[in-house]
Amino acid sequence: MTSIPLAEELLLLAYDDRTGKATGSRIGLDLGMAAAVLVDLALAGRVAYVDGFLKVSDPRPIGDPIADAVLAKVAADEPHTPSQWVQRLRHRLRTRVLEDLVSRGVVQDVDETQMGVIHVHRYPTTDHAYETEIRKRLADALTSDGICDERTAALATLLSATRMEPALRLPPEESARAHERLEQIAAGAGFSGSADLEDSIVRPAVALVVATLGKAIQAALGTPKPA
Repeated sequence: MTSIPLAEELLLLAYDDRTGKATGSRIGLDLGMAAAVLVDLALAGRVAYVDGFLKVSDPRPIGDPIADAVLAKVAADEPHTPSQWVQRLRHRLRTRVLEDLVSRGVVQDVDETQMGVIHVHRYPTTDHAYETEIRKRLADALTSDGICDERTAALATLLSATRMEPALRLPPEESARAHERLEQIAAGAGFSGSADLEDSIVRPAVALVVATLGKAIQAALGTPKPA
């Protein structure tokens, strides 16, 4: 199956298939999706982390409308830090991603607006193939001590940074282990900023972008409350 953007992967994991409602932290998801678009651009060799800023290294479009719009914005704007970019990009991004998924028949837009005043939309899944593949990829990564591909490692890092472990729908007794494994994957890829990038399983330029975006999300969300 053709891969879909990382922002769409995060959204499909976060939304309940049946109710079509978002679960977990909405701000965490929005920040994670903003970072995910930038990660996809880094994976495609279009942006890099240079002297504290995210900068365009190759302005050619990658073929995804949302990512290409962000690429053009980064190229045209003055330099910003990863923290600044995730905040600037998160607004209305979820709406655009949902519209794209609806247009492709992956999710359905169920409008439950009442009296034309209270706007309520649900987005139950209609095509489960993508999410099934995403969850299988993550399950393989979580249950194996082996090295996963850089896209899956990036997704695991974003899930950890945004505290989206509940979206994995694991039994309580497995949640702690899942969090540890997500952090292990991030560290092994050099995405946590704690590993020597020479030992990273992915390209150092990509690892720098993901590591700094992960830290930006964690800083924005603050210290998690004790369980």
